[in-house]
Amino acid sequence: MSTHVPAAPGWWQRNWKWCVPVLVALLLALFAACVIGFLALIFGAIKSAGPYQHAVARAQADPAVIAALGEPIATGWFVQGNISVDGASGKADLAIPLDGARADGTLYVVAEKRAGEWRYETLAVNVDGGERIVLEDDASPTPDR
Repeated sequence: MSTHVPAAPGWWQRNWKWCVPVLVALLLALFAACVIGFLALIFGAIKSAGPYQHAVARAQADPAVIAALGEPIATGWFVQGNISVDGASGKADLAIPLDGARADGTLYVVAEKRAGEWRYETLAVNVDGGERIVLEDDASPTPDR
């Protein structure tokens, strides 16, 4: 008389109902962390570039921009556009969100780097509501940063 006793279920059979969702959640969290890290790297590179820093400094010091937006003037996180540099030449085309105490706006920067100097074709703030404040004339070079 031999009785066959069924084998006890293994660890996976006992725990798969909670293990699968945890693994999926961990994979999604890892993917999200990679995307956020990649975006932070890109935005950090743009924000450390000479045209971005020069334009933001000019906007934060301009009396007309201060009057329109209010102080303090902070930059938003999501910068649109691109910067490409190849040695002593390059191009920048940026739209930088600005947040002031009274109003918000967008700082537009179009620049070209020739012989190591940035020349700004456009350096202006569009205040939400329609006002446009030009910060610099077209021929103002700044050294490379």
